[in-house]
Amino acid sequence: MRTFWGNEEDHLAGRVLSGLIEYYLEHNPDSDAAKQTEVEHCRSISQRLMGAAPSLAPPKAVAVAFNAKYFADQVQRMESAIHSDPALAIGTAKEIIETCCKTILAERGKPVQGSPDISTLTKEVLKELKLVPEGVSDQARGSDTIKRILRSLGSIGNDLAELRGLYGTGHGKHGQATGLTPRHARLAAATAAAFCAFLFDTHKDKQG
Repeated sequence: MRTFWGNEEDHLAGRVLSGLIEYYLEHNPDSDAAKQTEVEHCRSISQRLMGAAPSLAPPKAVAVAFNAKYFADQVQRMESAIHSDPALAIGTAKEIIETCCKTILAERGKPVQGSPDISTLTKEVLKELKLVPEGVSDQARGSDTIKRILRSLGSIGNDLAELRGLYGTGHGKHGQATGLTPRHARLAAATAAAFCAFLFDTHKDKQG
């Protein structure tokens, strides 16, 4: 193993280390806190070896704070797939936003009815959290800038849904279809992570 580590490229060594971590977790599902800390340390090393990976610490913290195991599982799936299966990472990025929106609405006493699309979910959450351009006074300092940012915020879910439809998992495609690369998956993952962390932070602040 030491010879392999010293001779192979960093990216390959990182992928092997990541695989060993997943193998350990599969066979040791009830590891104590100390072991979990070691695992996260090893995971950060593997990510550095594989290249610049988005920081998914904020959505992981959200999962812990809200005791949201399903959300935590999605974040883990997206993180693990960035290099090995970019299509899965892109598809999961869109799903994470859906879960985020549904969780926040349920927390605020407005559980989702039926099966709304991601555009509707995002609009409902932004409206509930008062993160819509219409809520910004024209007299506020930098109101035009704030409104532009909020409009862009509202399009993130829909844009990721379109990307997932074209290149992610969830829909059957032509047998000769080509996919995107890990760098595109990193972009999708980082976007979803930042968006969800911002929504949860806003939700928590407004609860207080």
